[in-house]
Amino acid sequence: MAEALTFTEQNPIRVFLLDDHEVVRRGLADLLDAEPDISVVGDADTVEHALARGPALRPHVAVLDVRLPDGDGITVCRELRSRMPELACLMLTSFDDEDALLDAIMAGASGYVLKQIKGSDLVSAVRTVASGQSMLDPATTARLMRSLRAEPDEQPAVAPELASLSPREREILALIGDGLTNREIGQKLYLSEKTVKNHISRLLAKLGVQRRVQAAVLASHLATPAPGGGPAR
Repeated sequence: MAEALTFTEQNPIRVFLLDDHEVVRRGLADLLDAEPDISVVGDADTVEHALARGPALRPHVAVLDVRLPDGDGITVCRELRSRMPELACLMLTSFDDEDALLDAIMAGASGYVLKQIKGSDLVSAVRTVASGQSMLDPATTARLMRSLRAEPDEQPAVAPELASLSPREREILALIGDGLTNREIGQKLYLSEKTVKNHISRLLAKLGVQRRVQAAVLASHLATPAPGGGPAR
């Protein structure tokens, strides 16, 4: 993938806002526009308006409300990213909703935060997803992973996509699902960070996903997640 982008006052992060409440949109715009390296380039209050306006504004980041009168921000995320694959979508909601989190991840969202987030943390989240990293509410994500793993009977023992992975790739995928960084995975498996990164690139391609968080959700479908180093072969 391309290197992480660098944003400055001369080349700010272009942000598009979607929320059906005008007060919220104005508050978000004031908060973000106050930052020298962030510029709010437009907003919308419905799914229809977002899909009509968003692509023409060429944003780097779209901050999308999950619940909308004429649909949901997850659909907007999926549609906008189909037209702008490099767009980072940050889902913003007042609902601590595990189903919405799963749907957002699989739609390609880069982040999911609750509206109770502090302003400074939201600014940091925008910068994080603009740089190509993921920003997910840790507590919600952890509960989602636990709930998925707690109900294995509702999922196939091994999804067909997972069956195509090598034993090492499945081992790394399980550790991604446990929230480990590339460096931590390398330390656990006695691999260099570069080797881990190469394995992850291959397994993402095999799984047909672009983002690490999507792979983490699929990792929860493994019948037997690798506990640490896994059995010796």
